[in-house]
Amino acid sequence: MSATTTAHHPTPDLSHLKAADWRQIYEPAQDTFLFLDALENDIDLLKQRRPTVCLEIGSGSGCVMTFLATLLGSSNALYLTTDVNPQAATATMQTGRRNGVPIDTLRSDLFPPWHKQWNRTVDVLLFNPPYVVTPSEEVGSQSIEAAWAGGVDGREVIDRVLPLVDNILSKNGLFYMVVIRENKPEEIMDYMHKMGGFKCEIVLSRKAGTERLSILRFMR
Repeated sequence: MSATTTAHHPTPDLSHLKAADWRQIYEPAQDTFLFLDALENDIDLLKQRRPTVCLEIGSGSGCVMTFLATLLGSSNALYLTTDVNPQAATATMQTGRRNGVPIDTLRSDLFPPWHKQWNRTVDVLLFNPPYVVTPSEEVGSQSIEAAWAGGVDGREVIDRVLPLVDNILSKNGLFYMVVIRENKPEEIMDYMHKMGGFKCEIVLSRKAGTERLSILRFMR
């Protein structure tokens, strides 16, 4: 009996980014690859929702949004990303171009400045937040530290985003977020359920060194 293997969707080509770039932006790591796996596992659900607007907060290299776009295939969706780090915003655009994906990138702190006018228009929201527990004074950098410094419980940036999701995510929208155990994911899920009636689920988890990484998925 011959062994069978499951073909995985290819990781985006990042060969245009060099060592000097990785000193300025977050290089894909275990959390990134867990995110890609979770999206690939949800491909049927994602395609059923027929997203027209996809937004990633803090896109870094652009690996995750590019992966989502190529996973969805032929689509008229708008792929929009934000990042407070100007080098990351540039890298995301370059990664999209390298992989044949049109990504609109904004240098912005979390959501675009006009997000209050969106009124539940984002169909897929992606967020790999700065989740590492750090002193509060490390939060708020506009360089590579912005990719990991999460402050108390690793939640200071996460807790700025959560209250805004209800107004941003569409009726059939999906919100995916990376967390670690120290972020108290059960508390996050309880808050989102009480705040917006979201159904919350841990869709994938993996041990990475001393961290327990998980992907949370929220839907209405």
